[in-house]
Amino acid sequence: RLPEPADAAVPADADAAAEARHRAEARRVGIAALLAAPLVLPMLLMPLGIEWMPPGWLQWLLATPVQFWLGARFYRAGWHALRAGSGNMDLLVALGTSAAYGLSLYTWWSDPQGMPHLYFESAAVVIALVRLGKWLESRAKRQTLAALDSLRRLRPERVRVRIAQPDGTLHEVDRALAELRAGDEAVVRPGERIPADGVVVEGRTHVDESLLTGESLPVAREIGQPVTGGALNGEGLIVLRATAVGAESQLARIVRLVESAQAKKAPLQKLVDRISAVFVPAVVAVALLTWLAWGLAGGDWQAATLNAVAVLVIACPCALGLATPAALMVGTGLAARRGVLVRDPEALEHLRKLAVVAFDKTGTLTEGRPRLASRHAGDGDDAALLADAAALQSGSEHPLARAVLAAAGARGISPAPAADIRAEPGRGIEGRV
Repeated sequence: RLPEPADAAVPADADAAAEARHRAEARRVGIAALLAAPLVLPMLLMPLGIEWMPPGWLQWLLATPVQFWLGARFYRAGWHALRAGSGNMDLLVALGTSAAYGLSLYTWWSDPQGMPHLYFESAAVVIALVRLGKWLESRAKRQTLAALDSLRRLRPERVRVRIAQPDGTLHEVDRALAELRAGDEAVVRPGERIPADGVVVEGRTHVDESLLTGESLPVAREIGQPVTGGALNGEGLIVLRATAVGAESQLARIVRLVESAQAKKAPLQKLVDRISAVFVPAVVAVALLTWLAWGLAGGDWQAATLNAVAVLVIACPCALGLATPAALMVGTGLAARRGVLVRDPEALEHLRKLAVVAFDKTGTLTEGRPRLASRHAGDGDDAALLADAAALQSGSEHPLARAVLAAAGARGISPAPAADIRAEPGRGIEGRV
């Protein structure tokens, strides 16, 4: 027998490592914000008429770790882009912030006793904002992948496989889910999760497939009908023949599809990358021309350097670096918390063009909690009818049963015990009160 494809589940240690990296990145973003805040404070106080500026040495102490520790990733990414003969946003961030930091350092050393114009805050704030944007983008992906993890965990870890003995009898063997193979027959008891995609070969039941279809009510399944791995079996015991297991199951395919889609960039981000290849050399050329024009025309090379640095700093695309990831974070994060998996950023970007959304089934749009709307007794005694119905449903977990019990409880009816209760899949329940 050929080995089955590896399962799509992510190892626990990989999840833990990813969680640790995410927490570490959040700490770095927080540290960058804390270090940049005192540098921005003077600008916030100016509208209030408060003139205050931290001394040069303090600005340098605050900006240096942001520039060379927290901003090291931009230097690395920019260097790789430079070696590849292209430009990207990371290279522009590294150039702009380095220019602002270097000019501030030169100005401060030229007049250490005075109060020269320093631009440490520009370098620190740009790095802090762009890092925040990248962290928001990774957080958005994590929220969607967390929703996928909850889908993975819907599959049981163990499965009961029915094996034919040499004498013709059938014997159930408890196995790990990873040992289940296509063609094996698995026994699924009431209330258990279906271990794999398959076809019912024995029994009848109701199956809750809301994890894939969104349908709030269980659907009837009998011999010859398909069932999906991860769905919740209802009141009947069934035997299924597995048709797709592990990475080939429908649930694993959906997880894999969304995971690969999450690695894609939004069209806007792709556009930014294409523009950066031309934009970065153009900005550097404009900054160089600005420096030469001001220096040669006025002879004030310090003012020329200041204006050239201004070109580099203003050209840093921190708006795109922050706004695009933030928009993706809000969109995919809210959707994932509501059980909606966005296929990829491109789909989310196209969403703004939609004018009409068509749903293929009305059950998808309900709350998933049926409510008893009306009742009609042949003899006119609606209260007795409700009491009898509640007695029959008292031991059932079916959504319709809970609706009947809730209606009885609202009227203060305590159902009498019922006997010989038996569920008829696809038809209802019967018993004797």
